[in-house]
Amino acid sequence: MSKPPILTLPACARAYQLVTDRGEFAVHDALPAAERARGTVLLLPGFTGSKEDFISLLEPLAAAGYRAVAVDGRGQHESDGPADEAAYAQRELARDVLAQAQALRSGGERLHLLGHSLGGQIARAAVLTDASPFCSLTVMSSGPAAISESQQARTRMLGQALGFMSMEEVWQEMQRMDAENSAAADTPPELREFLHRRWLATAPAQLIVTGHQLTVEPNRTAELARVPLPKHVISGAQDYAWPVPEIDAMAKELSALRTVIRGAGHSPNAERPTATAEALVRFWNGLA
Repeated sequence: MSKPPILTLPACARAYQLVTDRGEFAVHDALPAAERARGTVLLLPGFTGSKEDFISLLEPLAAAGYRAVAVDGRGQHESDGPADEAAYAQRELARDVLAQAQALRSGGERLHLLGHSLGGQIARAAVLTDASPFCSLTVMSSGPAAISESQQARTRMLGQALGFMSMEEVWQEMQRMDAENSAAADTPPELREFLHRRWLATAPAQLIVTGHQLTVEPNRTAELARVPLPKHVISGAQDYAWPVPEIDAMAKELSALRTVIRGAGHSPNAERPTATAEALVRFWNGLA
């Protein structure tokens, strides 16, 4: 679970509901000071995450001239989602991304797509469905196929628990399991309150279906390699969800730019936002 280091939006950003052909999605939208942006970046969060995971990236990306739009996918945090599990099939989430892209490109802006973790695999599915709205793809802390075996076991346990326990009951059980984790103990009260609130606001069906996706995702790297988009694979130096050598191999097969953020784990966007923003901007500026 990503833990944003801050929760206050920078002055350059605002929160609102992005209206699309597939419904409304909660976003944080940061605008650059320049009259015309160098491009727009659509940021997709990971499993159990939300748009807030990108808060620390918004100001540096806007300062570099990019409009940055972080989104809650359907059923995530402040975006509504139905109880019907079929609504969270990967193809449906990919179509949501394409609808978000259409809404953001009303003026014909260059649109870069970035997905973190689960969001990386949803971004991949969106690009494989229709790459035409995008001028680049960045996959952050996301691997070529299913998550590691240890994480598969943990994710299956979560899915099973959500089948017969309430969201509050599952939360309390997760807190009990993390009680001896020093990192969890060091979480500030206001952040702990936010994580609790975000968890309760997320649709259980979204967690069940997307969690299952993470345990069975096929390797579609070869398909993605054939898509003629510039690609960037970025991760921390360590990653509990996918072994870093797997991420390295995926980047090589994609002929993608590969960036490793030192001192970061699974969420470089939250753990080392300055270095992460610098790496992203270098990639996008290089395309221009």
